[in-house]
This record gives sequence, C-alpha cells and structure tokens, in this order.
Amino acid sequence: MQLNELRDYIESELAVSRFRDYCPNGVQIEGRAEVRRIATGVTASQAVLEAATAWGADAILVHHGYFWRNEDAAITGIKKRRVAHLLKHDVSLLAYHLPLDAHPDLGNNAQLGERLGFVEKGSFGEQDIAMHGVLAQPQTLQQLARHIQLTLQHEPQVIGHANPNIERIAWCSGAAQGYFEQAVALGVDAFLTGEISEQNVHVAQESGVAFIAAGHHATERFGIQALGEHLADRFGLEHRFFDQDIPV
Repeated sequence: MQLNELRDYIESELAVSRFRDYCPNGVQIEGRAEVRRIATGVTASQAVLEAATAWGADAILVHHGYFWRNEDAAITGIKKRRVAHLLKHDVSLLAYHLPLDAHPDLGNNAQLGERLGFVEKGSFGEQDIAMHGVLAQPQTLQQLARHIQLTLQHEPQVIGHANPNIERIAWCSGAAQGYFEQAVALGVDAFLTGEISEQNVHVAQESGVAFIAAGHHATERFGIQALGEHLADRFGLEHRFFDQDIPV
C-alpha cells in the first residue's frame, strides 16, 4: 500500500485530530512511497531503527518518536544519526503518542488492561487517556504485583500494604504519576502506571491507595504491537515488533 494511504488510515482509526499533543503525530520522517513491511517499536531509538532496517522494513511505527515540544530543533548528535539512518535507508518513521494511549481497543491502556485481566469501567485524566475498572477477581497487593511482574516481565515498584484485597483499580501507561490523586478521588484501591515520583509515596501512604510503578517501557509495549498486527491483518502487510529491553 502507499505510505499516504497508511498514514490516512491510522490517523482516522486513532482519531488523531482530536488530540492536543506534545509532538507531531503521523509521518515524522518520509521514506519510500510503497509500504509492504512495517516494523513497530516503543521508541525510535538507534537500536530499534537498525534492527528494523536490517529486517527490511519500509516504515517504522513507534509510540515515542521525535520533535517533542520544547526540544532543541537542531538536527545534531544522536538525533542526526537517527535521522540520517532513516534517510539513508529510505525508511519512513511514523509516531503516535496520545492517540495510541487512548484508543479503546488498540491503545496502550486498553491493551495493558486486557493483558492484566482488568475490566474497564470508565476513563479519566488528560483527554481521557487513563482508565479505571475492577480486577477480574480480588487479589492481595502482593498477588497483584506478582501477576504484573509475570505478565510484563518487569519487576514493579509497589507502595502499599501487601495483604489488603485489591478490587478497584485505575491505570495509565508510561509517565502518568501525575494522575494519582485523580485516581484516589475515584475511590480505587490501587493505581498502576509506569513511573513514580517522590510525592506519590506520601499520597499512597496517607490515602491508603497502593501505587504501582511497573515501568514506562514495560507498560507501553502492547499498544504499538496491536496497531501493527491490526494493519498487517487489514492490508496484508508483513509486521514485526522490535523490542528493546531497558530497565525503566
């Protein structure tokens, strides 16, 4: 299929136009016009770019691309090497940030909840990208933390008492620790995101709501894979996900 057709379909499916984001969503680096192989990854790091181009990707789709708000616009250093690699291989880079977080089926939060067995009951947070709901069956915090570790293959940092049952939960992938107090106000028993800040510890201790930091990268691997698989099935494309194991 043509690159512009791929872009237009994704932008429609993810409702890109309704989001106010911190980066451009869509084609960030334009490569060859025809797309047969799509690679996906969480972040457009040099390692992901090199693995995807070695595989023969025509386009690379990521959650974390380039050109963030307040970022230095100069194409130098690491950014120069990344952009030069894409241009040399005539490979496109497409990035989808908040639209991918929020999609009700393919999104990071929908996919994270599905993998962990959460039953969604509603959304909250900036542009409704976060979700809240219930566990399929109540678990102690210790049991839930173990389940998260096994599912995400990443040991979470957990603030809270190990034994009380957890039934109501809110979650938002990535760096959504700023939503914790909104989650507390919803009356949940625990909040799950990727990262933790100092003030979150105090809110968890004083509110009695557990805070689970399960890894920024680890919580955002599933949405981009789901999008890639969806595109491959719909348009007969080849798709491969390239992961990069990082400690956060």
